[in-house]
This record gives sequence, C-alpha cells and structure tokens, in this order.
Amino acid sequence: QVQLVESGGGLVQAGGSLRLSCAASGRSVSDYAMGWFRQAPGKEREFVAGISWSGYTKDYADSVKGRFTISRDNAKNTVYLQMNSLKPMDTAVYYCASRPQAGTHYLPSRYDYWGHGTQVTVSS
Repeated sequence: QVQLVESGGGLVQAGGSLRLSCAASGRSVSDYAMGWFRQAPGKEREFVAGISWSGYTKDYADSVKGRFTISRDNAKNTVYLQMNSLKPMDTAVYYCASRPQAGTHYLPSRYDYWGHGTQVTVSS
C-alpha cells in the first residue's frame, strides 16, 4: 500500500506562487508514475500534471502549461508541483495520485492511490 500526503496549499493573491509537495510512504514510488489532479466545487476532478517514473516525461493540462512545473525526488519519495502566475480559476483542492505504471495518464481512474488533498485558493 502507498500512503500519499499533500502539503503546501494555502491562500495566495492572483499572480502569486505556491509549491505543493506530495510525500509517499509505505513503499517506494520510484517505479510509479505520479500525477496531480484538482477538483473545484461542483466540478469533476481534472488532470493537472503528470510525471513518469524516471522523471523524463512530463505532461500538463493546457490550462497550466507554462505556469506549473511538476518534478520528483525519488530519493525523498516526494513529488512537487510548482505553481506560478496563479489565477482565480486555479482555486481547487489539489490531489496527488500514484499509478503503478511507467507513464502518466490523464484519467483519474488509472491511478491507484490518492492523498486527501490540499486546498489552494487564489484571490483576485
């Protein structure tokens, strides 16, 4: 089993930055693809960014390309999401997820383990 714990969320003004962390425990996720998703009130959970097990391949939703950067430190069993130029539309609960495959996927159903989420609120 893999336990995932997100941190780093908070309240920030539009144009600001936040860095989310996702710490994994229970087993190493160095051979798992990892993803970040978000869910705003009344909306479905959506893919934000994903990173392959090696860190070589990174995928982003069109809405965050050029603003968000996903990275991982397999020695620390941790994945990060650097969020810059934040907009009010980025307000959501952000979730980390793991997938026991080499590559990422944009569908939440393709991920096996999930964290409890961290709230990100961007004020205008």
